[in-house]
Amino acid sequence: MKILMVGEAANHKQKLSDALAAPVDIATLPREASYQADWDDRIEPDDIVISLRLKRPAGRLPPFRLLHVPGAGLDGIDMVALAASVEVCNVFEHEIPIAEYVLGQMLNHEIRFDDLRRSMSAESWSDVYRNRVPHGELFGRTVGIIGFGRIGRAIATRAKAFGMRILALDINDPGDGLANEVMKPADLNRLLPQLDYCVVTCPLSGATHSMIGHEQLSAMKKTALVVNVSRAEIVEEKALFDALENGVIGGAVLDVWYRYPTGADDHVPPSRFDFAKLPNAVCTPHSSAWTTALPGRRYRFIASNIDRLLRGEPRLNVVRAAH
Repeated sequence: MKILMVGEAANHKQKLSDALAAPVDIATLPREASYQADWDDRIEPDDIVISLRLKRPAGRLPPFRLLHVPGAGLDGIDMVALAASVEVCNVFEHEIPIAEYVLGQMLNHEIRFDDLRRSMSAESWSDVYRNRVPHGELFGRTVGIIGFGRIGRAIATRAKAFGMRILALDINDPGDGLANEVMKPADLNRLLPQLDYCVVTCPLSGATHSMIGHEQLSAMKKTALVVNVSRAEIVEEKALFDALENGVIGGAVLDVWYRYPTGADDHVPPSRFDFAKLPNAVCTPHSSAWTTALPGRRYRFIASNIDRLLRGEPRLNVVRAAH
């Protein structure tokens, strides 16, 4: 048995090796192995594959033992191409930095730290002081969290500490009072007009693809801020650009995108539209979870699951059992 780490996962080979209780051979494959069959002859039935994306549109993957996704999202995995014998697990650990990022962006939207800093100089100090422009505060604002899983709940915990009103949208209500109200997906059009902040944290699926379009954006307050840290396609691309360009909503914070590079050398724009040129769009490169501490937490979890496999114990975070 060996472990095959594909693409970006290969950068963390040493972290995984250090965390494993038992020594296992670890090999790396290039990013292209996630979508091309050229390296499939290196995959054997007893192997473990670690990859954030794994697709074979033209055929099936060879059988192997375990696919461990080093993230939570599964939209990059072609489940149909996987043999029935492949168990699939994922890993979280990103809810902490994403929640901090969201609260930081909301705070910056209210306080405008950069504007305050730019306004301050020795020469302008007296006049600036006498003519200070009031800024906003999060206290009493309403945040809607679409998807009340680990990330959504981590955001809610922090927002609650700031005295925000928390509305959530999810198929399940945990009933623990963290949110002021948990609505069902059918209540989306009732939720949106109430929000100062709309935070998208739900998974991408057939049901959530383009769930926020022209109609939904038009129903929001003109001052509302959309924060998307899940998958870009949950918010319809052109509808969002038009809403920002025409002042239908107040702004957006976008950390996830409609186009991604696949190979090591290809270059693609993040969208068909130039969101970065819009003054009311804050655009970041899918980096909200990308902290120095995250890989260590994730690969310790993955190593623990591999050790469980070697000991014949049940794995954690199984999203598809082997048949």
